[in-house]
Amino acid sequence: MKFVLCAALCGALSCFAPGAVAQEYDVLLRHGRIVDGAGNASFLGDVAILNGRIAALGNLPGAKAKRVIDATGLVVAPGFIDLHNHSDYSLVADGNAQSMIRQGVTSMIFGEGGSAAPVGGNQDLKPGDVTWTDFKGYFGRLLQQGISTNIGTYVGSSQIWTYVRGEKAGPPTADEARQMAGIVTQAMEQGALGVASSLSGPPGSWIDTETLVAMCKAAAPFGGIYSTHMRTEGQGVFESVAEAIEIGRRAGVPVDIIHLKLADKKLWGQMPELVGLIAQARAAGQDVTANVYPYRAGQNNLASIIPPWAHEGGDAAMIARLKDPALRARLRDEIEHGIPGGSPPWYNHYTATGSWEGMLLVTLSNPAYRKFEGQRMNQVIQALGGDPLDVLFRVLADNRGSVPTVYFHHDENDMRFALKQPFASIGSDGTAIATEGPTAVGNPHPRYFGTFPRVLGRYVREEKVLTLEDAIRKMTSANAAKLHIWDRGLLRPGMLADVTVFSAEKIIDNATYDKPMQYASGVEYVLVNGRVVLDQGKHTGARPGGILYGQGYKP
Repeated sequence: MKFVLCAALCGALSCFAPGAVAQEYDVLLRHGRIVDGAGNASFLGDVAILNGRIAALGNLPGAKAKRVIDATGLVVAPGFIDLHNHSDYSLVADGNAQSMIRQGVTSMIFGEGGSAAPVGGNQDLKPGDVTWTDFKGYFGRLLQQGISTNIGTYVGSSQIWTYVRGEKAGPPTADEARQMAGIVTQAMEQGALGVASSLSGPPGSWIDTETLVAMCKAAAPFGGIYSTHMRTEGQGVFESVAEAIEIGRRAGVPVDIIHLKLADKKLWGQMPELVGLIAQARAAGQDVTANVYPYRAGQNNLASIIPPWAHEGGDAAMIARLKDPALRARLRDEIEHGIPGGSPPWYNHYTATGSWEGMLLVTLSNPAYRKFEGQRMNQVIQALGGDPLDVLFRVLADNRGSVPTVYFHHDENDMRFALKQPFASIGSDGTAIATEGPTAVGNPHPRYFGTFPRVLGRYVREEKVLTLEDAIRKMTSANAAKLHIWDRGLLRPGMLADVTVFSAEKIIDNATYDKPMQYASGVEYVLVNGRVVLDQGKHTGARPGGILYGQGYKP
């Protein structure tokens, strides 16, 4: 990252000199329980903020400020950094990021597989409010309209692939591989954090290991990271972890595995062995980490049930194949039984989930189907009548080939085990939306509203899976360190003042799978770059967020 901290640090350290408390600060948080983000034991004290940075903390009895906040009985922590977030476009529609700010999130990281840039090339562009072609334009758009959180982004491997090749399987030609490397270089110079992949379905599943290594090698000179949603989290998950580790080793970049889980009932209980594979790589000196979200269901698309070959050419081509009687027997066999020995392996969401009941429909674009939002797929099959696969194909065809869907496919005990690992941090895999306005649509995964309060309320306070200090470390400094962001994630003089203040006794998620559109409780104040964005639980409308540029950024 490009930082100029010397002057800020000198100014901050002078706050501890005699007479320094006479200085007037911008904001003073009084008498809070300070959890500094490093995992240290909490302590009672004050936090003073000046010019967007933490100026002093500790016992500051004579300090004065333009705004004094009484934090008695509340926890004062660094703002939460959501390491894995999908608000790339929702933030364009609504810069207030309500569902995330109300969780205490002050920074969000985008770009899994598909990223906001590059836009153009051979991509099958969909209508939308896209006025940019690269990250420079995307960042400029966000800063122009204003955003309430900070954001950073990877460049997505699928975004690169479709820009160069379109909706086609591989392998790429030598010329196409050079184009892909050039796109990574440009993205890194414009501030991307690294390369992120989503490999469980097309177009990501078409990208071979060699191409991913080449992309990451292009990011390596700029301090890039490889963040990956692996090829499969079900049968073949051990091979998928091994591939991620191999890509990082060969490219010379750190690896962060996106939402580590075992998403197939046949594998439940094997999380210690999977964690052992990562621990072995770490013991050998490789930088491999993971992130986790605190739910036993994930979200993908109903179209992920369709085998990869049927996606080639885009959604329209897939729908045509679903309607082709000559392909019906093959589609049925592969959906119901999988594709044995596939290389790369295909993660079959149907066999992993085990039933139509394990699928909850999130959003349907066809108004005639809106009544099914929030219903399980078995209910839709019953309502529409007929063979289940015929109904599946009909629903996809009538909704332009895309239906976001929640899949109940992994185990609570496995999730808890992963959550406790020292190398595992917290990422929501959610999106910043609101309970009203342009983003209030469908029946989204409750993680959009509840991830961070759920960890602190359920897994810290109620079940004591984690201590408060370690949970906050996993939400703050651990994520900052993964991203090589060195001026956030800790409460220290000189650090940028992203701060979350909450009640340890009251914080909890309220969103459920049936009623997800509910904000969390217990977060009282959120400051981003020193400005109050959440004030006594209410959004102020402030948009002081900035861009978290990667280390290769060239202004």
